[in-house]
Amino acid sequence: MPKILGEPLNTPRVDVDALPLFQGKGEKAKGLLLYVHVPFCHSRCAYCSFHSQVFNDVTFSWYMKTLLLEIELWGRRLKRPSIATIYFGGGTPSLVPLNQLQRIMEAIHKHFRPMPRMEVTLEANPESTQDASWFRGLLSLGINRLSMGVQSLTDDDLKRLDRPHNARMAVEAFQQARQAGFTNISLDLIWGLPRQRLKQWLDQLKTISRLGPEHLSCYNLTIEEGTPLYRQSLEMDLELPYEQEQGKMFIYGAEELESLGYLQYEISNFARMGFESRHNQGYWEERDFLGLGPSAVTTIGNRRYRNPLFMDEYDAAVRGDFSSIGFEELDEQTRLTEMVMLALRTSKGLDLKEHRKRAGFDLVKTHEKLIKALIANDLARINRGRLRLTKPGMAVSNVIMERIALAEPPAPSSTPMSTPT
Repeated sequence: MPKILGEPLNTPRVDVDALPLFQGKGEKAKGLLLYVHVPFCHSRCAYCSFHSQVFNDVTFSWYMKTLLLEIELWGRRLKRPSIATIYFGGGTPSLVPLNQLQRIMEAIHKHFRPMPRMEVTLEANPESTQDASWFRGLLSLGINRLSMGVQSLTDDDLKRLDRPHNARMAVEAFQQARQAGFTNISLDLIWGLPRQRLKQWLDQLKTISRLGPEHLSCYNLTIEEGTPLYRQSLEMDLELPYEQEQGKMFIYGAEELESLGYLQYEISNFARMGFESRHNQGYWEERDFLGLGPSAVTTIGNRRYRNPLFMDEYDAAVRGDFSSIGFEELDEQTRLTEMVMLALRTSKGLDLKEHRKRAGFDLVKTHEKLIKALIANDLARINRGRLRLTKPGMAVSNVIMERIALAEPPAPSSTPMSTPT
């Protein structure tokens, strides 16, 4: 029997009725972020470490029954809360038949209160999309934003990644979505691929820009343990770009995209004005979010928990009103660490006044030596009360964010200060 990952036996159990509806002042007016995980794919890509399984009718039918029950349960427990965004992620949500997507959307509308102009995103892979009429069907269900997993427009790259589509299929899927009436399309791309060089990456961006998507998500290839690509890396030289060239791919790629009209509003995300992902921005702003489906994560107030990965345990958890699922109580230090690391991913940066208010100390004064070194090396800047990473800083963001977020806060004084006479 599979176990819930990371679930110690003494973990506190969820008391869903005790969960606060929203975490902070004004959060109720903003609405909840709703994520729906669809754990099915045609096949697993070489680099993928997300939870997914091969689609089959029996398991999908089981998934649908449990998901609809989970939607009803949360709607009742949270007293039909307002939702600002819906995001169907996976896996491959575009494998879900239109009539089943309709059932999910109807259940969400019944048990939650969608806010006006709600953003509804569906992740789609080119090989699982159909014709323009299929895309029109998505629009009729209220899905108004597509995130298409293109990854590359070079067939050799797609073969190395074990992607089930080719470049032609990706372009045709994009064009069909446009023909159907989608006006908000994001494309996912991966850089730092085996045998890829800087010029090839920049040429790829120019080609993609000619399609005219509103949004681009550009991710550096990471080789996760347990993936087929990881096993390949143990057996052969994958000929990945050297670290210095990968740094150039990030910086020059971002500059190229900005010259083409795409603003970098987060480390990996670029958008034309007004087309930033509202759902993902909510994560970076520490908004409350509800995750539905196997392996989905929820954070409401100071409590976070993950649904079980496997269908049997996920189904048992939902049918047992989540009484078997443990949660993590987030202390203030954890929330502060996440505040710093999430904010520094964005072009807005970290609001130093807000951090001082929550932390009780001045980050810049307390870690003056570290902050000065970052500024002197053009890795960070302070402007209008915000600490922001530069493009070179974003290229090494993991190291910087860890140094800042995990730096020790000042120790409280153990004795009262003497009053001068």
